[in-house]
Amino acid sequence: MQVCSKIYYKPVLPITMKGMSKQHEYSLTIKWTGNKGTGTSSYTTYDRSHSVLVEGKPEINLSSDPAFRGDKARHNPEELLIASLSSCHMLWYLHVCAEAGVTVVDYSDNATGVMEESSNGGGRFSEVALNPVVTVTEASMIDTANQLHKKANELCFIANSVNFKVQHFPVFRLADI
Repeated sequence: MQVCSKIYYKPVLPITMKGMSKQHEYSLTIKWTGNKGTGTSSYTTYDRSHSVLVEGKPEINLSSDPAFRGDKARHNPEELLIASLSSCHMLWYLHVCAEAGVTVVDYSDNATGVMEESSNGGGRFSEVALNPVVTVTEASMIDTANQLHKKANELCFIANSVNFKVQHFPVFRLADI
């Protein structure tokens, strides 16, 4: 077996879906940084640290969840999955609110997720709950603002890509104007 220090390739993603008119490609590099000198010679001899590198953007340093020998000071993939769902939903929500004439002046989300381990050591997320706190400028906008969460969820690329339920529990506030 030949070991190469550099591998150059462009993966071909066979993504052709009915009704899709545009494709967007994303690329990044994951780099494991946790070799303590002996590689993966045993389960306890290596660090789970790694980095996400996207050209032209700041590096993101990650680890596994502390439950899996990870560094609690670093983000983990599970957190980033929840962040992706929350961020995508928020961006679509703001979009549909703008189109519907609902003026949102503040938005925050305390998102949570449940991951269940299976007997073989793997696992999966069973649910994610988005808990947005949305501030609008007029009380008459609240009913429409509430209904638009469903539309945002239907449009969210990330929510459409997961195989578990993404629930929404919004709270609305009226801006002090």
